[in-house]
Amino acid sequence: MATIKFLLQSKSKNAPIYLRLSVNRDLVIKRKTGLFISPNNWSKNTGLPKQTSASNKNLSTDLLDLSNDIIKRLNHANTRGVLINGDWLENSIDLYFDRITEHKQSDLIIDAIQDIIDNAEVRKNAKGGLGLSKSRINAYNSLKKIIEEYQGLKQFKVKEVNVPFAKDFLRWLLKEKKYQKSYAIKKIADLKTVCYDAETNGVEVSPQLKKIDSTKPSNENIIYLSPQELEKIEKANITNEALQNARKWLLLGCNIGQRGGDLLNLNENNFVTRNGLEVIELKQQKTGKNVTIPVLEKTKEILEDGLPYKISIQKFNEYIKKVCEVAEIDEMIKGAVIEVTKEGKGNKFKRKKEGIYPKYDLITSHICRRSFATNLYGVLSPALIMQITAHSTEKMLLNYIGKDSLDYAQQIADFYILRAQKEKKESNLTVVKDAINN
Repeated sequence: MATIKFLLQSKSKNAPIYLRLSVNRDLVIKRKTGLFISPNNWSKNTGLPKQTSASNKNLSTDLLDLSNDIIKRLNHANTRGVLINGDWLENSIDLYFDRITEHKQSDLIIDAIQDIIDNAEVRKNAKGGLGLSKSRINAYNSLKKIIEEYQGLKQFKVKEVNVPFAKDFLRWLLKEKKYQKSYAIKKIADLKTVCYDAETNGVEVSPQLKKIDSTKPSNENIIYLSPQELEKIEKANITNEALQNARKWLLLGCNIGQRGGDLLNLNENNFVTRNGLEVIELKQQKTGKNVTIPVLEKTKEILEDGLPYKISIQKFNEYIKKVCEVAEIDEMIKGAVIEVTKEGKGNKFKRKKEGIYPKYDLITSHICRRSFATNLYGVLSPALIMQITAHSTEKMLLNYIGKDSLDYAQQIADFYILRAQKEKKESNLTVVKDAINN
């Protein structure tokens, strides 16, 4: 059974009080409590202040309460398999005395993540307001679990997050956990955010933190439905009512360019008339941006007999795969599908497995927004597309649809070629007209 004893190691007038924790015969650790006392007021027999004054009695109470708290933390740490060492004891003492403030907080990565989660409602979000979204809180909870698994019995400090750490962590995410590159990089980016946040609270960070690469990888497999494929889907012989309904949502989604959640939440109230123009107005769940989409003839054609009935995003993803299979959208292409695997004690995990699959197997709700943006690139200006997709920058849009600066340069060149041809045609018409008049 673990025991705790308090002791002095100095004869100075204001000696620091140490806490010695004996976990077992082989593990005895000692750290300062942050409390002080004159050796004349200390009892070596009891290991506590002499009960000669009210202040000494209060100090004794504080030390006994600290002892009980450390034992509780030790029992909890043992159930979690946490490594017990000097750093753990020092951190536990600081936590008990509530020394975690904006100027000094725990320097452990896990505690830094928890601090963000605990203060989520007062943190500034990407929309410029206060309060992290449920998805962001879930992302930090996920990061915490991942770090706990990665570190095992060791407890990593924020200042240990350097370039070698990030590379090893990324390798572990990819090789051991089998995460997709994009998800693994996102976890690295989240971890950097945690470290920067801890730094503002006075925690030391690695000088290499800024050098850790968390750049989002470019899209390698851009999957979208071309206008020809959308026509095949529209004309496919589908008799099942649920699939007919899903097809309607799919066609509508590819026509208005919204994420699955925003698409499936549409109702009659989103359809309004502004200055004589029929539009769809909505507020995107992810970005919080207000979007206005014109109701074009194709949209009216799709909704000729009303909106499709509500379905969940899970059912939508399931049904549109079947819709595309019936429509023979079956080109073999590179992509990733979700597979359920068993690890450890029979636990099930969902992971994406890359390979070559029929295109219909790779269709998800995200196909709507990407098809819209890709099909209209080169038809509408990037600025107009961004007004509907709500991409913040043109660079983000181009990366999203798998285009680069060369594609954009080609678009500009094509524009000027068409303009020159038009001017030449108009010039020729003028010459012919003058010849006829003469």
